[in-house]
Amino acid sequence: MRFADFFPQECAWAHIQATRTLIETYGLPLRYYVVSLRVFRFVQGRDSVWRKHVLETDDVDTQWSKMMRVLGVEVIYALSSQAKGKIGRPYRWLQDHIVRTCALEHITTVQDARLILNEELDRYNNRQVHSTTKEIPSLRFEQAVCAGNALFRPFSPPKPYTSPEDVFCLRETRRVNGYGRISLFKHDIEVPNAPLHEEVEVHLIPDILRQAMDIRISWKDQMVHSVTYPLQEFHVYF
Repeated sequence: MRFADFFPQECAWAHIQATRTLIETYGLPLRYYVVSLRVFRFVQGRDSVWRKHVLETDDVDTQWSKMMRVLGVEVIYALSSQAKGKIGRPYRWLQDHIVRTCALEHITTVQDARLILNEELDRYNNRQVHSTTKEIPSLRFEQAVCAGNALFRPFSPPKPYTSPEDVFCLRETRRVNGYGRISLFKHDIEVPNAPLHEEVEVHLIPDILRQAMDIRISWKDQMVHSVTYPLQEFHVYF
């Protein structure tokens, strides 16, 4: 189990942060195997007598899928119940065990619960023999890396990007108006060095610790402006 942590809520930004930690620690994977969670994939339900859907499954790019496409990582979705169980079973066992441990030890804060989580991760990865492979997971992984059987590539920001911040971010596009500005979540932002009426790419990087929203604006693969706003001014679910 390469990553596990607690977040205040499940959202696109939390999964982007988790993916960044994995990739910067171990490298770029060849493929990423996930369930069809709304963060990973847009899945449209069936039409009904009362409602006809215009957009179909995968007609909308999620923020997470945009990031994976930039990274050049193929995403595979678990569609069967057996495939979903293969992904969720270890985490479900871990979640149940942590909840029981926290209840027995009267742990009520995320910080203290994270200590329990780290202890369980260490046990699972470094001391427990896996029921299927009959090997300790960390040793099995190290052996695969040493034998050249791991399909991880060294990570570096893909061109034209030069900073990881432009890879692991939330993406929007806007068109510069006749006054050289764009409108972004009720903010009117001046964009110098970009022609009027041209489309620009906007990268948003929420910083929870600083309570700030860093915004990086690019035109034709060149960053033309950056600005920072207080995070509380963005009442958007990320």
